Amino acid sequence: MKEKEENISEHLTKQEQIYELKITKGYVPIRIDVLLTQKMENVTRAKVQSAIADGRVTIGGKPMLKPSRKVMPGDEIVCRFLRYPPITLIPQDIPLDIRYEDDDLLVVNKPSGMCTHPGVGNRDSTLVNALLWHLGHRKEIDVELGDDEEIDNENEEILYKTEKIRPGIVHRLDKNTSGLLVIAKTDEAMQGLQSQFIDRTISREYYALVWGIMKEANGRYDSLIGRSPRNRKHFAVLRSGGKHAITNYWVIKQFPIASLLKIKLETGRTHQIRVHLSDDNHSIIGDVSYGGDENPMKRVAKIKKSTAEKCLKIADSQMLHARELSFIHPKTRQRMSVDCDLPDDMKEIIELLSTLENDSEK
Repeated sequence: MKEKEENISEHLTKQEQIYELKITKGYVPIRIDVLLTQKMENVTRAKVQSAIADGRVTIGGKPMLKPSRKVMPGDEIVCRFLRYPPITLIPQDIPLDIRYEDDDLLVVNKPSGMCTHPGVGNRDSTLVNALLWHLGHRKEIDVELGDDEEIDNENEEILYKTEKIRPGIVHRLDKNTSGLLVIAKTDEAMQGLQSQFIDRTISREYYALVWGIMKEANGRYDSLIGRSPRNRKHFAVLRSGGKHAITNYWVIKQFPIASLLKIKLETGRTHQIRVHLSDDNHSIIGDVSYGGDENPMKRVAKIKKSTAEKCLKIADSQMLHARELSFIHPKTRQRMSVDCDLPDDMKEIIELLSTLENDSEK
């Protein structure tokens, strides 16, 4: 694990880009931070101010530490700006499990272990790389990365707001979550599907295997979710700040040491299902980031402890699967639903848990 983290850190290293500007007669004497924001592409004013505070902006070779300083004729400005290296989108002939496709969109069943789109720490073998090939693209596409990034260390990618890095991707699944994603093939389809996510008219149904027995047959988590104050790589339920998140669940099957849940989202926050369940002490089996990779059956009967260990050996990732997706087709305006079966590892664990249930009844 340590070696893996070091590799990710290496990929996420920013590179220095140098921007030079000489102020000639005719320039309006405006603040230096405003000028650099206007002149440099894909750079926010906050990032420019940060570069100034770090001494990476000089005038005449001397660091300029005041963003309010107004530029004057004759000023020679050098800005050494740190940003992530560009990404090249490479079409790759990767098999796709396509569950529906027409001229406007397609629905794919993403396997666990595949990132939805490329990022600084994960540049190829993603769903986007496979989609580009499937849609007939053969040439590489260079994408300059801007400043609107949010690091998702767990998925080894940078989440950019720009659509250039994720063509056609309307929503995403975590790297180690399997299941259905709808992909737009046209701008019109993209706008129509995005509006449904904003209006919450798209229905997403997940299945999850979690540790423990649920107290209620169904329930609702309604909270704020944001970056964990203890670990910035993870998310957590917060008392203040964060974003509003709502998760509904129903118990499909109860086992002596675990539960099979059906889950429907009303919002789509990063790691939302995993955070809500772990906060309720029902971590998803195999979830490394939120406690699901530890055996919770250490102080129970030997057979339960042994079965839990077998479950963890089967689970290469978190046992969370986006099983059904329902939305209004952006062209036909008809509601359509697409579903897919559970992945083999989830089926195997369910079978193992069922055996434990049968043994306990004897």
